[in-house]
Amino acid sequence: MARALMNFLDPQAIALGVEAQDNEAVIRLLAGKLEALGYVKGSYADAVVKREATMPTGLPLGYALNVAIPHTDPEHVLKPGIALAVLEQPVNFANMEDPDEAVPVGFVFLLAINDKDKQIDMLQEIMDTIQSEAALASLRNAKTIEDIAAVIG
Repeated sequence: MARALMNFLDPQAIALGVEAQDNEAVIRLLAGKLEALGYVKGSYADAVVKREATMPTGLPLGYALNVAIPHTDPEHVLKPGIALAVLEQPVNFANMEDPDEAVPVGFVFLLAINDKDKQIDMLQEIMDTIQSEAALASLRNAKTIEDIAAVIG
């Protein structure tokens, strides 16, 4: 499916069954993983939260669960990577097309991309994955990192 995703998705940056109060908590959880793994600078989490407030990334898919793809400027990134959270219960993100609309999100792909050209490629890889309702159902039911790898690549 989206083989390039697994090249950037660090197994240690995958969180399954995440329970979070809100979108900021999910962003900070994943950003903390990326920072601990050496992908991003200490400024990254705040920059993503700030960007999400003005340029939301909630993506309604028309399925039971939607996706958010938060990210920020390359200056906060040390090396490219992606963190993934599969949420136990959805949290609201603002709709990227209509910021006044809340989108209940069950999957968060947090991008750390230091090359804007690669950002477009990674967004396309994610889009290829999430356009399959079956793939999302498999992600939702994943119990292990191996289960995620089987779906993504």
